[in-house]
Amino acid sequence: MDPVSTITWIVLFVLLTVTVSGLSGKVGWSAPVALVLVGAVLSFVPQVPAIEIEPELVLYGILPPLLFASAIRTSFSDIRSGGDSMLLLSVVLVAVTVATVGVTVWLLVPAVPLAAALAYGAVVAPTDAVAVTAVAGRLRLPRRVLSVLETESLFNDAAALVALNVSIVAIASVVEPWMIGAEFALAVAGGIGVGLVVGFVIAQVRRRLSAPVLDTSLSLVTPYLAFIPAQEVGGSGVVAVVVAGLVLGAKSPQIQSAQARIAEAINWRTIRFLLENAVFLVIGLSLSGIIAGLETSSVGFWAIVGLSLAVLLVLVLSRFAFVLTGTLLYQYGPALIRRRAWGWRTGVALSSAGMRGVVTLAAAFLLPETTPERELLQFLAFIVVAGTLLGGLALPVIVRALRLPPPNADQERVERQLLMAEAQRAGLDRLATEETEGVEDRVMQRLRTNASFLTDALENPTRPASEPLPDSYHRLRYLMLYAERDAVAAARSEGRYQDPAVRSVLASIDAEELALRVNAPTKSSDDE
Repeated sequence: MDPVSTITWIVLFVLLTVTVSGLSGKVGWSAPVALVLVGAVLSFVPQVPAIEIEPELVLYGILPPLLFASAIRTSFSDIRSGGDSMLLLSVVLVAVTVATVGVTVWLLVPAVPLAAALAYGAVVAPTDAVAVTAVAGRLRLPRRVLSVLETESLFNDAAALVALNVSIVAIASVVEPWMIGAEFALAVAGGIGVGLVVGFVIAQVRRRLSAPVLDTSLSLVTPYLAFIPAQEVGGSGVVAVVVAGLVLGAKSPQIQSAQARIAEAINWRTIRFLLENAVFLVIGLSLSGIIAGLETSSVGFWAIVGLSLAVLLVLVLSRFAFVLTGTLLYQYGPALIRRRAWGWRTGVALSSAGMRGVVTLAAAFLLPETTPERELLQFLAFIVVAGTLLGGLALPVIVRALRLPPPNADQERVERQLLMAEAQRAGLDRLATEETEGVEDRVMQRLRTNASFLTDALENPTRPASEPLPDSYHRLRYLMLYAERDAVAAARSEGRYQDPAVRSVLASIDAEELALRVNAPTKSSDDE
């Protein structure tokens, strides 16, 4: 395909992704499922170029930025509070899934040796960060449930890829049990080490960058700076990217300007949107090629249907059995872990959110060409991805049936205001220590008034029948900002000011509006 045709198809691909995602959101459909279905239909259209998933491109090109975009939004407190549950779901559950699914395939398909069957189990073992965020992130799940799901999907790729590598080696040679533990330890240690080094080095560099465009540009290549070296030294690139993202996310307030943070957040949100949705379209577009490969399989059509259902059933049941057993252990185990126990309703919600995504499909293409029934295993991987995504459609129904409490909007609003008031008090204390000789009283009055407003609103609340002070301030300030923006636009249309001045003033207004939106009182669920 010539360069012009390639660029044209890429543009059409992006337009289709944005259109389907936007329309799905408008009508309340699941965008991942809609994109997979659209891609699957288009894969059989003769004029559409065949899509062959390049596993190295997915693992090295797409996975690092997706993991990094999630990691910089994840807090260390979530990791610390859910460390044991993360270990259970990201490592132990992966091992259980590899064993149960692998043995199932080995028993049902005699042509597939045990090592190849276990490799397939490793392919379908990890939940996908993209799929989990895209499906579960839209729900008003309790904070703890969403936090556990996101941290699980950030780290279980590493355990699954280690299991896959060991299984692939076992296809051609004998693997000693100690090799599994050694490779896993090396992957984790290497990933953490590289991730910490990259995170702290990039933090020191970014601290010295004054231009947001330079800061953001460095941010865009950081996932690759962590992933590639970690893979080269035998560590886990997944762990390295996540660790680097956690470090930089935690240090962001100290090493970046407000403008750089705003720019980085917008850029990563855009990248994440495009990649998250594009990978589902790619999954669908790969269907025709995968089905064509089934022609070499010795397994008949109805046997493939039965095998697909059996794999999905074992995958779902093994997750339910493991998570609910973990729930029992947390509730009735040692006192140390009972303090962090979750209820049965939470356990059912966690069990129901086992979506797989592009990592599973890419891993299926990592199977060696000599793997018996390789094409069948790739097709089964597609079935698992599509089936679990379709199963994710039931998650909102399950959450409503379980009557899980949504995030407490009022509590979050109060906490946000209290933290803001605390920060403003610190600002006033800092102001009191500054040398202010020569500063006009009007400047000091404005600084003190703005900084003490929220504190005063919390300490001296309005009467019950009155509108809360923060609500009044946000409502009236929004109106003022809209009028200010209209006035600037009118002045620009009349040509009374040069463009640099107009752009600067509009940027200031936009920045304040963004700050207001971030700190605005949250509507209750009844108002939405």
